[in-house]
Amino acid sequence: MTGPSRPAALRWGILATGGIAAAFAADLRTAGLDLVAVGSRSQESADAFAARYGIARAHGSYEALAADPEVDIVYVATPHPMHHADARLALEHGKHVLVEKAFTLNRAEAQDLADLGREKGLLVMEAMWTRYLPHMVRLREIIAAGTLGEIRAVSADHTQSLPTDPAHRLNALELGGGALLDLGIYPISFVYDVLGAPLTVQATGRLAETGADAEVATIMTHAGGAVSTTLSSSRAAGPNTAVVLGTLARIEIDRVWYSPTTFRVIAADGTVQEEFDGRTTADGRGGGRGMQYQALAAERYVADGTLDSDLLPVAESVAIMGLLDDIRAQIGVRYPGETA
Repeated sequence: MTGPSRPAALRWGILATGGIAAAFAADLRTAGLDLVAVGSRSQESADAFAARYGIARAHGSYEALAADPEVDIVYVATPHPMHHADARLALEHGKHVLVEKAFTLNRAEAQDLADLGREKGLLVMEAMWTRYLPHMVRLREIIAAGTLGEIRAVSADHTQSLPTDPAHRLNALELGGGALLDLGIYPISFVYDVLGAPLTVQATGRLAETGADAEVATIMTHAGGAVSTTLSSSRAAGPNTAVVLGTLARIEIDRVWYSPTTFRVIAADGTVQEEFDGRTTADGRGGGRGMQYQALAAERYVADGTLDSDLLPVAESVAIMGLLDDIRAQIGVRYPGETA
């Protein structure tokens, strides 16, 4: 079975109406992309969301959204434990999917989505929007040019002071709560992007009263002996900066490193070689939170028939979920109902 024909511009549907869905809808509008439908578990919520963002079609169930013949691609914006089932629903109805990160709860679910997408000839892509931002594109160019020399270390944190209510999604194990999948996915995916898959992983963490992880720190080794460190916390706000350290120079990414921001390339002698501002762009696509860049990329992958991301292939998303599984095993976190 093959997926839908490749239009010049995809018709987007959004599955769920929470905060991340709202941010994505606003950025789709910023980029002038074709947002045609939204689906919610209630008609009232769908109608309100549609009115807010000028969406023509509002569905009172996820099934109705997935079955909508006017939708080509579905952005899955539900909590982590629902990603697998909701993305599967869309794929089974012949829709491409952009699945909010963390991609799934675990590697087994991620592999299942990758396999289903390949079977049906559809794009399955993780919505790790940071990888598509202008400052990250420029960072990769600098590294590829050899400006930093040999990369020896990468460090990044994602640390926030978030609600401590045990019933809140961030603290509820049954909802995939914890710092790792909500926050740690950012620095860990960044490290993977720069240094590749780790050879060894050491993780430590502190669990909250609910058993969800409140803090997680990792030390990993990579090819060539490079090392990385990450820190995520849902109970304390930190600098939220990142550094790529090379033998000739380093890149210091400013707060908040995973969103549109600035960085400097600093030589070993302290000389600033380049300053880059990724908060504004000359292509008219800037503004908002920056989630439109991943949507534009998804449209390219469908239009050119590759049906996979060049910046974050689905196989890498699967591997990263496996890495998060390993980290969770080390700190003692397991979600209810997990079979993998």
